[in-house]
Amino acid sequence: MLRFNMVLLLIVICCALGTVTSQHKARKLFQALEAEQERARQLDVEYDQLQLELSTWATHPRIEKIARERLKMVVPPPVRVSAAAAAAGGR
Repeated sequence: MLRFNMVLLLIVICCALGTVTSQHKARKLFQALEAEQERARQLDVEYDQLQLELSTWATHPRIEKIARERLKMVVPPPVRVSAAAAAAGGR
């Protein structure tokens, strides 16, 4: 009977250690999950900031200003087409 009780005690101790180990692993995995979710939120914020910056850099007035100042570009004068040339080109 003593031997049977010792075997049962050993089984109970092993089950308790297994439970503690699995809970510890679960907590570690949960912490890792939380850290990755926080990183994903940070990346979303950074992406939104980059999208805003991209839209700022690509605005029409900014591009036109750079074209005029740096590249010395000008808007071409409108082309005047005579009525005869317009009628001949429309065929």
